[in-house]
Amino acid sequence: MRMRKLGSSGLFVSELCFGAMTFGGTDGIWGQVGQLGQEDADALVKAAFDAGINLFDTANIYANGRSEAILGQSLRNLGIAREDFVVATKVASAMGPGPNRRGASRGHILSEARASLERLGVDHIDLYQIHAFDPATPIEETLEALDTLVRAGDVRYVGLSNWAAWQIMKAIGIARARQLAPIASLQAYYTLVGRDIEREIVPMLLSEGVGLMVWSPLAGGYLTGKYSGGGTGDGGRQTALDFPPIDRVRGEPLIAVLRAVAEKHGSRPAQIAIAWLLRQAVVSTVIIGAKRVEQLVENVQSTEIALDDDDMAELDAVSRLPIEYPGWSLNASRDRSA
Repeated sequence: MRMRKLGSSGLFVSELCFGAMTFGGTDGIWGQVGQLGQEDADALVKAAFDAGINLFDTANIYANGRSEAILGQSLRNLGIAREDFVVATKVASAMGPGPNRRGASRGHILSEARASLERLGVDHIDLYQIHAFDPATPIEETLEALDTLVRAGDVRYVGLSNWAAWQIMKAIGIARARQLAPIASLQAYYTLVGRDIEREIVPMLLSEGVGLMVWSPLAGGYLTGKYSGGGTGDGGRQTALDFPPIDRVRGEPLIAVLRAVAEKHGSRPAQIAIAWLLRQAVVSTVIIGAKRVEQLVENVQSTEIALDDDDMAELDAVSRLPIEYPGWSLNASRDRSA
């Protein structure tokens, strides 16, 4: 397991991150995502740590706080030294009724940070991320609240999740102008079947030195290939939840190429999909979730796959985005200046 810097920060994280969203669900959406209790969580966290993973990601909203509590207990049960793991969590989702129990306001961020620290059972959060853009709160207020947590020692690094490129760039500019804690990372959806962030977000992240944490690298299980050709995946997550949205017309030819490349490497389509992400310069870490240790081990094996230039070209040809404005205009300008 290789270590990578989180953007331009001094924090080193494993190229794969363990996502704890499957912990603690009972019913509703969280029951569909995962219903793992403490014993199963302990086994998965141990397998992840033994494989070299040092980064563990959760959120206050996952199973209404139970994911944080179970993850924190697993890390204590396994006796992992605090200096040897990096814990990331998120804030912004509604944690109760009323307008002040959601969003990225100063009040909500500070109160939820305390609650997350207590549930996780740690004295600091390594990476605290704003889970979604809050149009009701000025970005300045959000960034100043995060800076307060950093200066107090409750948080070490701050990040964003699911923000648009212009929103991220505005936050970066404000943080620099006001000398607030810098934006270290963005957590975003990025897969072979969903390369939308390559239009605006990826070039901006590379330009500004912001790390990318990839969520749902297998597109909710679609890139395993079990849903292709109208398959139901034996009641898997894509069948029950149908998230994230997928263009299956574009996806079917991709699955065929994934299978061919996987056969060449003696691996599985899902492993190739993760290996492709690990070849992208913008990626700091890829978040993998699992319900079984065997599933986790299989995903970890993707780090051992060395895709060659021909593999990358085949995968790019079948999955690349159609060129839209201003892309074609920018390409024309580059051609004229060459």
